[in-house]
Amino acid sequence: MKEKAVTLNDIATRLNLSTVTVSKALRNHPDISPKTTKLIKTIADEMGYTPNIMARNLSARRSNTIGLVVPKIAHHFFGAIIESIYDIAFEHNYEMILTVSQENSERERKHLQTLLAMKVDGIIISITQETNDYSIFEMIERRGVPIVFIDRIPELNIDYNSVVVDDRGGAFKAIEHAIKLGYKNIGHFGGSSKINIGRERLLGFYDAMKKYNLEVNKSWVLEGGFSENHGYNSFMKLYNEKNLPDMIFAVTYPVALGVYMAASEVGLRIPEDIDIICFGNAKVQKFLSPPLSCIDQPTELISKNAMEMIFQNIEHKEDYVCRRTVIDTEMLLRGTCIKCNR
Repeated sequence: MKEKAVTLNDIATRLNLSTVTVSKALRNHPDISPKTTKLIKTIADEMGYTPNIMARNLSARRSNTIGLVVPKIAHHFFGAIIESIYDIAFEHNYEMILTVSQENSERERKHLQTLLAMKVDGIIISITQETNDYSIFEMIERRGVPIVFIDRIPELNIDYNSVVVDDRGGAFKAIEHAIKLGYKNIGHFGGSSKINIGRERLLGFYDAMKKYNLEVNKSWVLEGGFSENHGYNSFMKLYNEKNLPDMIFAVTYPVALGVYMAASEVGLRIPEDIDIICFGNAKVQKFLSPPLSCIDQPTELISKNAMEMIFQNIEHKEDYVCRRTVIDTEMLLRGTCIKCNR
């Protein structure tokens, strides 16, 4: 026989209190003394009480949930973002509903439709590298559901919230550092220029080369994706053509990891035979051999800004003004790109 769910009335009856008192105590209302609140919570736990969130949300006309859509979950950057956002949401008594698009724009659209159907209070999203139909975002805006774009952002004709890092400036920083070390033959294993991070990091590469009057060898600029396969395949293509540069700037850490794999496979040493620096930091990078230097994206700061935006937008829908935040990057030097090997 199934056990009946414990109600507020059951707890109130046991303690000889009103259901209003019990309800307030479970919500940490200041009307109830800390001693009574502690007692009520202890008895509620003992009796196996779980709150009826759906009923509470209906009465409050708010779900206290935020939808999160990311392109990948097995990725250092998005993994760190997810953890930070979950921590902040927990502190503010919000639940997160995580969905993963797997770099598929149709899956992304379906996730967004599902989150809207679930009546989330707001949405945080980093779009896929193939997203080019923005109508779903315009529909979300018309419905008045707050949305914040992080890292990867669309080109919309409406005002929207976004939190990004200075991709162009960070890429410039990496290339300028390599040039000042003495490198001239520098290649770029880029992502997709269809998405802002791919375009901006490529522009930063060109900016630095132009500033120091260095010619760009177009055969060393290979556009593709943001994964290990792109780094591996790009390296092997140039290696087989006997056309490797002295230094590679990788658009992401996974791309750099693909370079490490390919270099090891053909017996080339990093950084002695070919050097590398990447955009994006992961805790495991310091354990690579050699440890990988990079441009760091402060994930905690990105998450903090995104959550502040979504909370403010939820609380002040009528007079909220959308804004764009650009966060600076930092160069972390480890075992690569610390001296010129040519």
